[in-house]
Amino acid sequence: MQLSIVIPLFNESDSLKELTGWITDVMQKNAISYELLFIDDGSTDDSWNTIEQICAEDPCVKALRFTKNFGKSQALHAGFKLAQGRIVATMDADLQDSPEELPEMMQLLESEQLDLISGWKRKRHDNFITKNLPSRLFNWAARKSSKIYLHDFNCGLKVYRSEVIKAIDVKGEMHRYIPVLAASAGFTKIGEKPVAHQARKYGTTKFGPERFLNGLLDLITISFVSRFGKRPMHLFGAIGVLMFILGFGFTAYLGVDKLFFNTKARLITERPEFYLALSSMILGTQLFLAGFIGELIVRNQADKDRYYISDKINLNNQQ
Repeated sequence: MQLSIVIPLFNESDSLKELTGWITDVMQKNAISYELLFIDDGSTDDSWNTIEQICAEDPCVKALRFTKNFGKSQALHAGFKLAQGRIVATMDADLQDSPEELPEMMQLLESEQLDLISGWKRKRHDNFITKNLPSRLFNWAARKSSKIYLHDFNCGLKVYRSEVIKAIDVKGEMHRYIPVLAASAGFTKIGEKPVAHQARKYGTTKFGPERFLNGLLDLITISFVSRFGKRPMHLFGAIGVLMFILGFGFTAYLGVDKLFFNTKARLITERPEFYLALSSMILGTQLFLAGFIGELIVRNQADKDRYYISDKINLNNQQ
């Protein structure tokens, strides 16, 4: 199979049949063998009934439903586990991403021998104040911190080699930073392609203003995890040892000064410097222990999915 298309969705019943027909037309026109994976992230509208109708009519369409809304990252994670295509694409279900971009992105991926290609919504059909401007600021911060120079990290339209999506875990709220996760796993051949962006045709966006604060926090998290996620002792242990040495050294200096040079001076315990040095040693010890405990957790943690499945369609032979 050439292509797996993973589409996470939440309350998008109005757009699903139109989107499926659009994808089918593009795939048939370009003679691409494909599977379409709908991941219903706990929709409360008629989305699942619509998906059941689509699956009954088209064997290329497969679907999975969560018991509740677990988030886009968990939906993508589940879709990536199920994808069987040599190339894996992701897109949103709201008709704002065009499947007509996929054949060219697939060709570019293979001709340039890239690991992934991220779409760039150069011309957006969104409100400038509430979406476009914050998105530009967010992408600027992501570029500066990750050193991956993409214009649009959060574009839902992306194409990957299957090895990439099988090697990364997209959990928490990390769907915005899949290129960063891929680069951290050694897949550094990352390209970008300007893609068409459509105005939303049905419903309203499912993401509120809080997504930008969450995005900033996630950026800090992924910067830490990518550098120290597998070796927390290298951060906490190093800082802890440094603080302990500084505190111990200053305490020793106060003791020597009292015993040999200023014997008639006030007691060490009456000097505020002593308590600063003592606090430094205590904090240093705690940070060292935090790093040690972090190492134990990393080495013994189980890889558990953070979602629960309530139903499947055409996935009986898959995970």
